[in-house]
Amino acid sequence: MNSLQVIYPELAALAAYLIGSLSFAVIVSRLMGLSDPRTYGSKNPGATNVLRSGSKAAAIVTLLLDAAKGWLPVMLVSVYGPAYGLAEGTVGMVALGAFLGHLYPLYFRFQGGKGVATALGVIIGLNWMLGLATMLSFALIAYFFRYVSLASIVAAVFAPVYYMFGDGLAWSLEAPVLMAICLMSLLLIYRHAENIGRLVRGTESKLGSKKTA
Repeated sequence: MNSLQVIYPELAALAAYLIGSLSFAVIVSRLMGLSDPRTYGSKNPGATNVLRSGSKAAAIVTLLLDAAKGWLPVMLVSVYGPAYGLAEGTVGMVALGAFLGHLYPLYFRFQGGKGVATALGVIIGLNWMLGLATMLSFALIAYFFRYVSLASIVAAVFAPVYYMFGDGLAWSLEAPVLMAICLMSLLLIYRHAENIGRLVRGTESKLGSKKTA
């Protein structure tokens, strides 16, 4: 392995972080003439808070772009990486890099969102069936309980479980990838600490609630 191949994993992870640092909640809101999502509601730059602006279109675009920035670098490394000597360890680094970019974006003073859509995009990039199982878990909880935060936490808990139990059935378990999924899950739950408190107190906002003045 030459020196360039040794550098490639770090470059791939850095590129994933820079892509993840694009805060589309803020960018889309500005382009569509909406208030900065960091100034109302939960003040979280994510699709759920953008929805509180009253613009479903902006929320959908934000959701898709946040998911895409997690999916794209993982997909590229998974498909094209082996030709450049990039193995599963790099896939795990890139997955985590894109997710951390959303949580701590370089371009927005390291003040990012909670990472739900980006984490889902990363997981779909790892394996579409794993992404589908995780997304269904999220959708079921969100539909019946109307709490996006609760659905996000449940999906975060089950994502690594699905990955472990799917070994040999739908994919081959790789330790670096499992570690990346576990770290993302822990960080996602940590970022929902305030939501957990509000859920316990019964004051958490339900899906579709408007922004407050």
